[in-house]
Amino acid sequence: MKRLFVYSLLVVGMGLSAGNVRAQQAAMYSQYMFNALAVNPAYAGSRNVLSATALYRTQWTGIKGAPQTGSFTMDAPFYRKRIGAGIQIFNDQLGITKTTGGVVSGAYRIRLDKATLSFGMQGSVTQYRAAYSQVELSPGGSPIPDPAFSEDINKVLFNAGAGVYFNSDKFYLGISVPELLRNKLTSQSVSAGGELSRQALHLFVASGVVLPVGDSFKLKPSFLFKGVEGAPLEADINGTIWFKDFIAVGAQYRTSADISAMVELQATPQIRVGYSYDRSLTSLRSYGSGSHEVMLRYEFGFQPDKVLSPRYF
Repeated sequence: MKRLFVYSLLVVGMGLSAGNVRAQQAAMYSQYMFNALAVNPAYAGSRNVLSATALYRTQWTGIKGAPQTGSFTMDAPFYRKRIGAGIQIFNDQLGITKTTGGVVSGAYRIRLDKATLSFGMQGSVTQYRAAYSQVELSPGGSPIPDPAFSEDINKVLFNAGAGVYFNSDKFYLGISVPELLRNKLTSQSVSAGGELSRQALHLFVASGVVLPVGDSFKLKPSFLFKGVEGAPLEADINGTIWFKDFIAVGAQYRTSADISAMVELQATPQIRVGYSYDRSLTSLRSYGSGSHEVMLRYEFGFQPDKVLSPRYF
């Protein structure tokens, strides 16, 4: 009975993400500040070096079919740092659905006195697969026919997005819509109104600042607001404390969903490692042991005789 209840929650979540009432379709990360290129194409090149970031998230550990997401991004500035370019490869699996794809991003960067203003665009190609015919609608009983679960999906989707990003050494603000096209996900109507399942528009607003606290500590609050067409507004509110630009500990609250603890380590001038643990605030906390997320960033071009100023975003 417990497994049936949890599986039902997953199926309902997938149905909401594809139907007339929409939940978030984009992959979710707690360490969004390290995966900004996945949210905003205008971020490309903003770290002023060739930077590569790998991130892996396993959500609701212990629950069969729970989300698992992997992402790899790389970006760099070009042409006197006026142009930023980046790529992203990702794989996101939730139950019977699997989304795999790649994104190419470009940004035009306007250098200001002590900051940079960037305008970015991206193009993406995604393979979306959903094995709806494998859903067991009546465990232990006679099969129940349901047209919404009769058709497996295997589609290649093309999309485009845009964003704006302003940043200085200790502040950033970004606004983006990563996918502007509402591609069809199925060829049949699954809602009562007869509307075809489509990709939903996502609006992201992200900001953060670094505040010195004494000689050794820095406070870094940040937030990410996520607006999805037809769904309630969601926010990730985060705060970390850095000690001597070497190690940081922090916490995060995701509205009506999770609380998180996280740690960051600047192991070398080139290598940064991050880990976060999420605990659900919903009924799922009784069925899983939480969510884990790990991040590894490597920055190229470091010269031993050159001191790099810390990059917080």
